[in-house]
Amino acid sequence: MSVNPEVVREVSEFNNYYNSLAELLNRHLADNNLSLSALRVLIKLREEEEQCTAGKLIANLGIDGGYLSRILKSFESNQLIAKRKSNLDGRTWYLQLTAKGSKLLETLEQGSAEQIGKLLEPVPAEQQQALAGAMKTVRHILSDDAKINPEDITYRRDLQPGDAGFIMHMHGSLYAKEAGYNLEFETHTCKTFYEFLEAYNSSKDQVFLAMHGNQIIGSIAVLGHSRYATQMRWFLVHPDYRGIGIGQRLLTEAINAAKEKLFQKIYLITTSQQVAATALFKKNGFRKSGEKHMPMWGLQLTEERYEIDLI
Repeated sequence: MSVNPEVVREVSEFNNYYNSLAELLNRHLADNNLSLSALRVLIKLREEEEQCTAGKLIANLGIDGGYLSRILKSFESNQLIAKRKSNLDGRTWYLQLTAKGSKLLETLEQGSAEQIGKLLEPVPAEQQQALAGAMKTVRHILSDDAKINPEDITYRRDLQPGDAGFIMHMHGSLYAKEAGYNLEFETHTCKTFYEFLEAYNSSKDQVFLAMHGNQIIGSIAVLGHSRYATQMRWFLVHPDYRGIGIGQRLLTEAINAAKEKLFQKIYLITTSQQVAATALFKKNGFRKSGEKHMPMWGLQLTEERYEIDLI
């Protein structure tokens, strides 16, 4: 896979900036005669508790064996770690932090938190959240294990300034990429969202958003169209976050909201292309109540209607 030279340049510039920032944030390490690698070893020893060996540190941290040996000898001479021989294999030694080592690590982390606090203090709260979200995204993309933890996903029911624009952007860009829809689909999405916002009434309408940090990564809405029926719209989960139950959670929230608002039926309009979504609808009790073939959004599509009775 080729890499855009502009992306390479941006990553290189970020690396240069990060290195200078790291020097600032890690000054407290030098005060304790520790390197960044030594700090990583301390943290890993705490994480592994009583089952950590030198071999495991080398494998997990990608650290040179000779360099690690010097670090461990320094730790041992300063009573930061203790060694314990395995009862099953006399050649294996387990390493663990001593109380002194744990206290040092606690002090180092407190110092780091204070330095980060000073760095971010003049930054507005909204930009702090944006920064944290961007850093989480960097870790996610470059991680060897790029799986999202479902516990990192939060949900909210309110629309805030900027949400509508982002939801429309997400729909326009993702449906163009994944389904081949043209600009007419984004125009349709903008038009229906504009009509929704103009007539929004919390007694009959509800929007649910899935969030990763401060970023919207999923959406769904129920819009009251009559005294008895509500329409489900804008159901979408970003592809990076699919497969961990976000779609089911959004769908459940929407169905429960429709019940709370005493609607008798939910209906939705989709296309036969949306195989995964329609499978989820059927799993939750929706049935197909109609279809028609028509040119839409630059393609010949089969529009499908699904509905579910709530009483």
